[in-house]
Amino acid sequence: MTVSATLEMTSRSRDLKEKGIDVITLSLGEPDFDTPQHIKDAGKQAIDDNITHYPPVPGFNELRQAVATKLKRDNGLDFKASQVVISNGAKQSIANVLMCILNEGDEVIIPAPYWVSYPSMVELALGKPVVLDSNIDSDFKVTPEQIRSAITTRTKAFLFSSPSNPTGSVYTQQELKDIADVFKDYPEILIISDEIYEYNIFSGSHQSIASFPEVKEQVAIINGVSKGFAMTGWRIGYIAAPEFLAKACSKLQGQYTSGAGTISQMAALEALKTSPTESADIKKMVAAFHQRRDLLIDLIKEIPGVKTIIPNGAFYLFPDFSSYFGKSDGSTKINNSTDLCLYLLDKAHVALVPGEAFGSPECVRISYATSDDIIAEAIKRIKPVLEQLS
Repeated sequence: MTVSATLEMTSRSRDLKEKGIDVITLSLGEPDFDTPQHIKDAGKQAIDDNITHYPPVPGFNELRQAVATKLKRDNGLDFKASQVVISNGAKQSIANVLMCILNEGDEVIIPAPYWVSYPSMVELALGKPVVLDSNIDSDFKVTPEQIRSAITTRTKAFLFSSPSNPTGSVYTQQELKDIADVFKDYPEILIISDEIYEYNIFSGSHQSIASFPEVKEQVAIINGVSKGFAMTGWRIGYIAAPEFLAKACSKLQGQYTSGAGTISQMAALEALKTSPTESADIKKMVAAFHQRRDLLIDLIKEIPGVKTIIPNGAFYLFPDFSSYFGKSDGSTKINNSTDLCLYLLDKAHVALVPGEAFGSPECVRISYATSDDIIAEAIKRIKPVLEQLS
């Protein structure tokens, strides 16, 4: 297994900071907002109420029902509480699903750019990642034709995210419908839809591929409270899936972690009670991310040779820096995005994540889950360092 590139770059940044170097870290996908007060209060109340004993393995029934209610309220989807499993973060939710469905050698189709952990989790479950390439010209989206041509007798699942980490691309309702039309011909293939950035959309509304009746029974929705509610440290994710899969995930989870933390579950229950259209906290965060996206795009345009899309979701920019490959400052040659990120960390003291980790080696991921001032300072540092390359 490889080390998570996002965590590795964050670790390198911390090492430099411990040496007294002022490093700007734009490598980690973590909102810089604090958890809203009413959610923290619910966690504190859970402690006072002594909700501190072992929880049911798939989560408290009240929280599972709250997820089902949320899916109906926000997405128009009908799920029962028995189809929901609460886990220690959305990452565990994905791992649970993969370990439950894959036999050795089974294939999982993954569009690139992908979240760094997808291929490793498939391999950990003894499966085989089948990567479909996309690029900046296609808005980092794959086509139904690509998907259909990748399906074999060993295909067990299709794993994707919308809004996307690392690109911020969002599949439209029509694009999702076109993908659903492919998989309705293959009812044995599971669609794993990672929707953790659901609330981080700048125009329009979130669409789930589970909204198409022809494939709903073959969709496992992955979501959680980390990104939308600034609750990364609370570690609560969930699946909503066909009941057979929910039962399997509960059985698996019962053997290696048991249920998620009780205090965190009570905080998540409070978070899910409010509709995103009525939450001032969510609106504030999304507005800030929108503003930061626009700022970063304007600043990136000032760097010669860099190309980018205008993402409609999440809080990442995934620009193409390949025009700098092959260049040198006289002592360091930039061969790929990993070299570029290490060069920028060493010379500009700005931490980014190389595109190799996401299956797109020409690009670099920049997280704008931080303040306007920090974003501006980061680009101010990066520009003169890149100008030294020729």
